[in-house]
Amino acid sequence: ANPGDCPSRPSYIRVKGGRSLDYLWAFIVGGLICVVAELLLCYTKLTAARILTIYVVAGVFLTAIGLYKPLVDFAGCGATTPLTGFGYALAEGVKKAVDERGIFGALTGGLTATSGGIAAALTFAFLAALAFKGKPK
Repeated sequence: ANPGDCPSRPSYIRVKGGRSLDYLWAFIVGGLICVVAELLLCYTKLTAARILTIYVVAGVFLTAIGLYKPLVDFAGCGATTPLTGFGYALAEGVKKAVDERGIFGALTGGLTATSGGIAAALTFAFLAALAFKGKPK
């Protein structure tokens, strides 16, 4: 067994034989996903909120048709860290919950799978609000 293979970790976190190319590919894929968002922001009239929504929905859609999982297997955290990865986590959570609980899993699976990230975002946003004074535009 590889030292990085921990059965409790998801496959996209496991060290794949310790190859440094895995980190390079994660960086390249994650960077390309972010470059596309930046290009959309700079060269279209789309707002950041719309791009965020497009990325999350794209992650769900690409997971639903089976195209995002191979990217996650290839790029690891480079594919799961951007907002498309949040959509991927939502879709995978719903799929798992539906398999376990039936149709009612569709209502709870996405939030269950992403609750850690949502809780962290709310916590850090609250701490930032306490640490800094907001200014009206």
